[in-house]
This record gives sequence, C-alpha cells and structure tokens, in this order.
Amino acid sequence: MAVAGDNPAPAADPPTAVSTATPRQEYGLDAKPLTSYRPYWAKRFGTAPFLPTSRAEMDALGWDSCDVVIVTGDAYVDHPSFGMAVVGRVLEAQGFRVGIIAQPDWHSAAPFAALGRPNLCFGVAAGNMDSMINRYTADRRPRGDDAYTPGGAPDKRPDRASLVYTQRCREAFGDVPILLGGIEASLRRIAHYDYWQDKVRRAILVDAQADLLLYGNAERALVEIVHRLAAGEPVDQITEVRGTAFLRRDGDASAAGWFELDSTDVDLPGRIDDHINPYQTTSEAAASQGASCAKDDAAPPADPAAPQPIRLVPRQGRVQLPPRERTVVRLPSFEQVKRDPVLYAHANRVLHLETNPGNARALVQAHLVGGKPRDVWINPPPIPLTTAEMDHVFGLPYARSPHPSYADANGRHDGSTKIPAWEMIRFSVNIMRGCFGGCSFCSITEHEGRIIQSRSEDSVIREIEDMRDKVPGFTGIVSDLGGPTANMYRLRCKSTAIERACRKPSCVWPGICPNLGTDHAPLIRMYRRARTLPGVKKVLIGSGLRYDLAVRSPDYVKELVTHHVGGYLKIAPEHTEAGPLSKMMKPGIGSYDRFKQLFDKYSAEAGKQQYLIPYFIAAHPGTSDEDMMHLALWLKRNGFRADQVQTFYPSPMASATAMYHTGRNPLKGLSRDVAKPDGTEKVDVVRSEKRRRLHKAFLRYHDAAGWPLLRDALMAMGRADLIGNGKKHLVPSYQPAVAAASPAAPARPRRGSLLTQHTGLPPRPGTAPRRKPR
Repeated sequence: MAVAGDNPAPAADPPTAVSTATPRQEYGLDAKPLTSYRPYWAKRFGTAPFLPTSRAEMDALGWDSCDVVIVTGDAYVDHPSFGMAVVGRVLEAQGFRVGIIAQPDWHSAAPFAALGRPNLCFGVAAGNMDSMINRYTADRRPRGDDAYTPGGAPDKRPDRASLVYTQRCREAFGDVPILLGGIEASLRRIAHYDYWQDKVRRAILVDAQADLLLYGNAERALVEIVHRLAAGEPVDQITEVRGTAFLRRDGDASAAGWFELDSTDVDLPGRIDDHINPYQTTSEAAASQGASCAKDDAAPPADPAAPQPIRLVPRQGRVQLPPRERTVVRLPSFEQVKRDPVLYAHANRVLHLETNPGNARALVQAHLVGGKPRDVWINPPPIPLTTAEMDHVFGLPYARSPHPSYADANGRHDGSTKIPAWEMIRFSVNIMRGCFGGCSFCSITEHEGRIIQSRSEDSVIREIEDMRDKVPGFTGIVSDLGGPTANMYRLRCKSTAIERACRKPSCVWPGICPNLGTDHAPLIRMYRRARTLPGVKKVLIGSGLRYDLAVRSPDYVKELVTHHVGGYLKIAPEHTEAGPLSKMMKPGIGSYDRFKQLFDKYSAEAGKQQYLIPYFIAAHPGTSDEDMMHLALWLKRNGFRADQVQTFYPSPMASATAMYHTGRNPLKGLSRDVAKPDGTEKVDVVRSEKRRRLHKAFLRYHDAAGWPLLRDALMAMGRADLIGNGKKHLVPSYQPAVAAASPAAPARPRRGSLLTQHTGLPPRPGTAPRRKPR
C-alpha cells in the first residue's frame, strides 16, 4: 500500500524480466552457468531448514556424513549477506550435503571433527571481515566487541583465523582437501604488508596448509571444484580454475605451454615495448598504434595440442605478445619485495592492473619454503555472475535468521544473544555486487571486482515480499536496498569489447569515463515499485552513495531525497584537499557541493528537514598536516562535528597500504631513476602516533581534549591566527579545567551498540537533544 503523498510507479514502467543470458553472452567470456551442472546424488535429501551444525542435526536430516564442511569465524546466520550461508546454500542447490562449523574453539582439533570426516573437502573462511581488522582497531588496540558474534562477545575467533582453522582441519583429517576462501584469503593471496606486525608477510597459502585458495566471490569456482572432487579428480590436478591460487613446484609438468612475462624489476636497459609495459593502459597502447581501446591486441590462441615449456619473453624491443590465456606474469619474489620497497610498490601495481576478467593474465610469485623454491600461482579473476545467476544465488531458501542455537531463553534473537551484524542487515536487501570506484584504501574492488553484478528487479521485489511475510519483527521499514555502493545498480561500460580491454583501476577517477553508462532509470523504477508494495511503509537507502554519479541523474536524487532518506544520508567525500584525494582516487569536493545543492533543493520541495552526514578519513597516506587543518576549517565552516573518527587502516593488498609501507605511489609509474618524468612519486606517510593523534584532533576540532595538540601544531605551521575565541578561529586560546585534567580518549561505547560518525547535527523536530554516548 502506498504511503500518503507518494507518487506511485507509472504504468509505463514494466517489471524487469530475469536475464537468461549466459556468461559468454553477457560478458563475452566462457564460463559454465551455475545451474547447468548435473546435481549430485545427495540432492534426494532435499533442503535443510538450516545447514546442520551438529551430529544431532545431521541425524534429524537423515545424513550419515557431510560432503562439504564449512568452517567460519562468524556466527552462522542463514542470510545472503553472510558468506558461509551463500556458499552453503549454493552447494546445497548442487545436491551436496553441507555442514557448518561456526566459531569453533581453535585450541584443539576436536571441534573441527564434530561433524565427522567430510566426503569431499573442507571450506575455510575467517568470516565476513579480515580477522585482524575484526579484532583490532586502527591503533592496534583489541576491540571490545565482535559484531558477528552473539551478544557482541569478543575473542570468539583467533588472530589470523584462516591460518589457524586450516591447520586444525589438517590435524583433524589430514587427507581431506582444504579450500581456503573469504576476504582474508583474497587480500593475502600474494606477499603483503601486514600492519599489525609492521612487516611483509608471505602469501597466505605458503603459511596455511590449504590445497587451493579461492579469491573474490567464489560461487563459480567453488561449484566447479566440488563437482570435480565428487567425480574423483585429485585436488592437486585442479590447477586451471579461474579465481583460484595454489602452490606450484619448480619444474611442474602442468605448467607446460605457458609463456612467462618477466616483471621482476621496474627498470631494464633499452626501450620498453609498448605492448608489454606493465604500467601502460590498454587505451594508451592502442592509441600509440592509431587504434581504438576496444581493439583486442591478443595473439591467436595457442594450439593446445602443441604445448610449449615456460619461457621468458623479454620486455625489450618489438615482440609479439603471447596469448593472454596462456601467459603468466612473474612478480618480484617474496624475498625481493620484503627488502625492497620499490619492488613491493611495483608488484602491487602490476597486481591491480591484472584484475579485469576480460584481459587479466595469471600471476606467479616465488617463495622459498624450507630452502626450496615454490611458486604461488594465481589464476585470472573469476568471470562475474550473470543476472540470472545472481537471481539464482539470492533466491535460494535462506532462513534469513541466525541459527536456532543462538536464541535466548525466550527463543528470540533480538535480546542478550543478538548478533549486531545481523540486526543491522535484518531488513535490508542486497541488489548488486562489485564496485568500479577503485578507491585506493578500500577492499571491495579487490575482492568483488570492478564489474557490477546486478539482480533483476523481480528478484529483489520477491525478496522484499518474503522478508515482509516471513521475518519476525518486520514493521514495514526496509532498512536498505543497496550493496557496496547504493547507486551502481546496472551501471557498466557501454561496450563489452571496451570493458574487456580496459585496464584502468577506476571508471570514475580522475573523472567519470565517457564509456561508462550512468543511467539510473532501472534503479528509480525499482525504488518506486518497492515503496508501493502492500505492507511496505518506507524503503530507506543505508548503503554509501556515490554522489559524483548521482548528480548525473537529478531524477534519481529527487526520488532518493523525497522518499528514501530517513532524515540523514551517509556519503563519503573522505577529504576536501586535492593532495590526499588524488591518493585516495576520490573526486574533488566540488562534486559534494553539487550533490548538496540538489539534496537541499529536493528536501525543501518535499517539505523535509534532512541532513547529509559526510565521512572523512584521518591520516591517509599523502595527507599533510596543512591538509587536515583545511579540512577542519571546512568542517567548522559547514557546522559539522565528527563524533566517531575514521583513521586510515592499512588493509592487506590495498594500493593505499602499499603507499603506507613504501612511501611510494603505485598509482603512477615507478622507476629507480627519480629524474625521469615518470619517476617514482614519494608519498607523505602519517606513521607516528603523534601525527596520527594530531590528524584525528583536526577532525575533532571541537573536542577540548585535543586543543593543546592543535595549538602547538598551528603555532608550528605559522597559523597562530586560527587560535582565539572568535568565530573565525579554529580552537580557543583557553583550556577548560576538566579537559586539561583528563585528556583521555573518548569513552568506549557500550558493547553491541552501533553509532554513527557524527552526533553534532541538529536534532529532528520534536525530538529530545541527542545525548553523548556513555
């Protein structure tokens, strides 16, 4: 039923039909559709209400064993926002019996044998977050809670959970193949800088005892691998599946027929051929030959009947590139990147250039293991799911609830045993995957990829109706229709050929690519249809918004502001100054200003008082003290008072993390000859505790506890004119007695509570003033 004052969906907007395109038709790439496999014989057991977590539940289902056992660091919530539920239900739909071991006691192997020996494999993941980010703050202090645990209890997972879980699985059943996946494995698939140990660690497969690593959204790879294991194929012979990585011994016969491009250094004597310069985009290479970036410059496929041994293709002179599908790029070895920051930045850059499924080549990186050389071999990224496959994955019979074992004494999940992460997404619907923003500090693109994978409109509407009819506690409010970015639904390159050839790390930086489709009409239609469903009172948008895209569609902004904002809308400019924004790969603050004009205009037309909540990052690489000062002045000028401050957190494999570790900018060309026009750019890294506290103090310019630090910094910068007691000053010249006596950090919020970043905004009409968090 439509809410009074709403504009119902026009009759001319038809429901979106489910796409039946194959991966070849939709992306121009070969892949077997998820639903085309012959089901495994165990499909006769039917669908489980919840995937079993104990032998008693297995007995109730009539199972004598599990085909696959999934070990996860999160509590088991049977909801499509939780990785273990998606993986489990996808495999169940293929006919396999899947059990879940959630948050096991890792101090012995016994809990990992609770479901018995799996017939085919273990699947191991640390959870929806990297376990170190989950357990520690950006200041390397232990967190007081865990949003993925009942009651928010901490310490239910170990540090580096992927390593610990694989080792315990191996102890429990040494002959069972182990497939390692999840975001922690994805972001550590090559040698990577580890913020918590402040050193470069080996690729995670070298330290773990897993047989295969699956990176990214792994449904396609996982289904193929498990079916091949079920057919009796040894796991060590499964070496060509996209989206996987494995250890390969020197001289492995299965490497025959591959060509190897040497990228172990940044400078080699002589001219670098345009085709094989690892820093050149496809469009640049094509333009140098008078061709379009849509042109595919790959050579004809190699004859599979005539395999060739691995050989080195030099980067000097004019040479014909070997076929991409049989080419592997050799990165600098672990031992090299560990001791040489320039080579670490170089390896990071090459890795990010080989992420487009349409043109990415395999990567290989050598490690010494027990004094013997072993190669970590990383196959090209997985082919994205089509709309029909996305509908299949999200249409599986999820219970949309935590496992019954987590219920409290009243049989409910919203009391003392509430899982905060589930509570946050309980009434939300995921409409897409992926992000082409390419922000250098973010892990979404590195994990899910740049190509947007969208569900059909009908699939989304069906999920809203199921949630309305089946989920206890639904009040008519849909908390979010979104994903990694709220308004990238169905946005993609206008040309499949150009999309396949592109090697840019972002479609929207430094400006929006002219080849990118920015039509928001399908999203507007979905919003209108969803908000007019019977029993739905309001549909909110809680995911982060890409406002530089939104301003391309004023109709979208009007629909969003008029009907889908609950008073406050989160957006993320991250900074106001060009220096740090160029390292973040974020648009200038002018895009925010244009969006704010539209936001304020349509809010006024709707007769609503609504406010933007901009998020900012402190201490990001490339940010000077003066940059933070200007940001603080902007905040004060616009009346913002940041409560929860986001400090840069170096996640493994991110480009910004490479900047933090090396002091170089991998977004630009790297060279040891700093005199070259494209020589290495040095980056100002905020590393010391004092500077990190200073940058946070600038974001919290209104907090008296940080005023002494700010006054000292402003004096050192020659900006004493900003110290005083007037409106034009940033910090006052006086110091409150209480703040001077106890300059401690802000009080820790209650366990399980979810706070927004800002609390200094005007209260909504008719509400009491906002209290400070205890």
